[in-house]
Amino acid sequence: MTDSQAGIGMTSLRARERLVQRLRENGIQDERVLAQIAGVPRHWFVDEALSIRAYEDTALPIGYGQTISQPFIVARMTEVLMGEGSLDRVLEIGTGSGYQTAILAGLFREVYSIERIRPLHDRAREILSRLNLRNVHLHHGDGLEGWPRAGGCPAMLLAAAVHHIPDRLQGQLLVGGRLVAPKIMPKGQQLVLVQRLDENRYQETALGPVVFVRSRKGFE
Repeated sequence: MTDSQAGIGMTSLRARERLVQRLRENGIQDERVLAQIAGVPRHWFVDEALSIRAYEDTALPIGYGQTISQPFIVARMTEVLMGEGSLDRVLEIGTGSGYQTAILAGLFREVYSIERIRPLHDRAREILSRLNLRNVHLHHGDGLEGWPRAGGCPAMLLAAAVHHIPDRLQGQLLVGGRLVAPKIMPKGQQLVLVQRLDENRYQETALGPVVFVRSRKGFE
């Protein structure tokens, strides 16, 4: 991060407030989530050339064919993930820029996040370290394999679109837990909420259309 990027933080407060107001008008209701959106410096997570667009409600490229998600989608996924569930631990599949990770870190006791692209993992680690987020645990690897160190999790979030969620990943979701993911359907991607009802049963609810980068494997 350059000095010029860091300086934007002093002038972005009004831009952040406008973004939060836009998200509220578009249906985001959880004030805890909106407070995180207001508090996390999104411009730290994008290239300096795109810093001026950091508080637009749009996805932006971060390299390697990946994007930092649209703030509305970040807020929506976080709001759904929290629901009435436990805020103890969350497993994020796809750290990417680290922005969603930072939002989760202010809401959950422990955040475990996995990224398969090494340069993105390293960059996210540096930025999250600057934010002094001591409850974030990062791992470089294939997130769709799960992360045993995280133990059973009451909450999971996937940041890449899949045709189906691998059994080994769903199996790490605790009974009563919530998993939010973009899922590839015949007519396009849908954001879905998966709730684990008991040891063997899961309930899936479609929440609306989204557009995400597809998982490298796709799990077809």
